[in-house]
Amino acid sequence: MPVYIALLRAVNVGGTGSLPMAELKAICEGLGFTDVKTYIQSGNVLFRADESEKAVEEKLDEALGQKMGKRPGVMVRTRKELSDIVANAPLPDAKPNFLLVYFLPEKAPGDALDKMVAPDGEQAKLVGREIYVHYPNGSGRSKLKLPALKPGTSRNLNTVRKLAEMAADIEAG
Repeated sequence: MPVYIALLRAVNVGGTGSLPMAELKAICEGLGFTDVKTYIQSGNVLFRADESEKAVEEKLDEALGQKMGKRPGVMVRTRKELSDIVANAPLPDAKPNFLLVYFLPEKAPGDALDKMVAPDGEQAKLVGREIYVHYPNGSGRSKLKLPALKPGTSRNLNTVRKLAEMAADIEAG
């Protein structure tokens, strides 16, 4: 049974709303997912499921929408995809906590970075369904404008590495 990582958008970060991770775990178990584990309070959950990535994504987003009154947006990746995202991270000189990986619901168009306004020297690279953004001064103060990021959710590279490790541990089970 494949291991999936679901990354919720705008949960517990001033967006869609508050969702205790114990409730997120219970929702996932209620959907029939197994080996459910959450990581930090920003909407990261790992589990096994017999269904396709897209089916799992839709099912979880729908269940969360019922619970929260609005679908938050869920990006699902497989264990292998997450490992590849870590292994193939561009911008090797960036500090991992200043390199954010934006997980998008689908592959962005090739010109997704053309409208980027990066006043603080931010750099962005598009790789598949992810956009990696290096914020040399941190993301909190950044004035970066990049419309392609809007439908996604981000995690810094340290968090993505930890999620990849946790997923590998579940898979080794």
